[in-house]
Amino acid sequence: MPRFYDLLRRHPTWVDTFWAVVLFGLSGLSVVNLDGAPGHHGTLAGGMAVSAVLCVVVALRRRFPEPLLLIAFATGLAQLLLDIETNVADFALLVITYTVAAVGARWASRLALAVSLGAATLAQIRWPAEHSSFLGQSAIAVFQTVPFALAWVLGDSMRTRRAYFAQLEERAARLEKEREAQSKVAVAAERARIARELHDVVAHNVSVMVVQADGAAYVLDAAPDQAKKALETISSTGRQALAEMRRLLGVLRTGEPQEGGEYVPQPDVEQIDDLVEKCRSSGLPVDFKVEGTPRPLPSGVELTAYRIVQEALTNTRKHGGPNTGASVRLVYFDDGLGLLVEDDGKGAPHELYEEGGADGQGHGLIGMRERVGMVGGTLDAGPRPGGGFRISALLPLKPAH
Repeated sequence: MPRFYDLLRRHPTWVDTFWAVVLFGLSGLSVVNLDGAPGHHGTLAGGMAVSAVLCVVVALRRRFPEPLLLIAFATGLAQLLLDIETNVADFALLVITYTVAAVGARWASRLALAVSLGAATLAQIRWPAEHSSFLGQSAIAVFQTVPFALAWVLGDSMRTRRAYFAQLEERAARLEKEREAQSKVAVAAERARIARELHDVVAHNVSVMVVQADGAAYVLDAAPDQAKKALETISSTGRQALAEMRRLLGVLRTGEPQEGGEYVPQPDVEQIDDLVEKCRSSGLPVDFKVEGTPRPLPSGVELTAYRIVQEALTNTRKHGGPNTGASVRLVYFDDGLGLLVEDDGKGAPHELYEEGGADGQGHGLIGMRERVGMVGGTLDAGPRPGGGFRISALLPLKPAH
């Protein structure tokens, strides 16, 4: 049965044709029975011709609603002019009125309403009921008009309902596309963030490894113990860099964090002390101070603070020159976190800090500004009076609206 119903839904003209044949049979019986009866008007041929035309209207109403509406009205007008009395086939006028109101053009719908409301009155005037007063004939005309009005109202309601559901479907499709677009934007933003993380990891750890390798080569013969310690630092730093790179590249491949394997949590403010110690062990003197009362911070603020200090110290090692010292100040305010990283090296052109290195690779200060901007903070960076470089950042605890 479901297949049969599906077949009927896919071929509505077949259903209309079936009912048109049934209607033609009933109207034929009606015309034949009335032919020659007392008070009957019209001829058998005329009645059958009108019935045939109106049944064609029923059969093809879904395909050509507007033209068939005009044909149906023209047929009704011919009935009036040729004195062919109404029969069962005139039910087609109700059907075409409903169809045009439901799926036809607006002008056709209005025309159908206007003509159908007057059809019953014209028929009553043309073929008045015998032995009936004016009030009786008027009541009959009103009674016969009601089905036409109901047919039009039902069709117009179906039109409104279809338009409403079509609007809902369009809105749902639009929202789905918007969700897909937002998802793609979110994925792109997340991957850009991961790329910045990867840059910070590689730039910092490789810089430490290079400094340690140079130191180990310098003291290899004179101080084997120091060379061994430098090599151990290179080994541990390389393992940490590989672990973080493995995690980040895994996210880039799959779009989700890796479940297995070594997992390195995102750095926070407490790990700045470890970062400073690592820089000191690599030969860069760093003075680190914390002012204010430490307290829990949003994860985005903590990660941003760590990466700014990491990038600043990496740039100091790259561009500060020999015998360079650095200082890191971490200040807890009531409504934010302040960062101040300075060095007293010879410095380098501001453009190198912007690009992240002398080779023009990486993010440098551009990446810092992006990170600070994401948490609604401010960044000030530039050469210090008398030499060196200075980076100052203020990270609010609440995002700016």
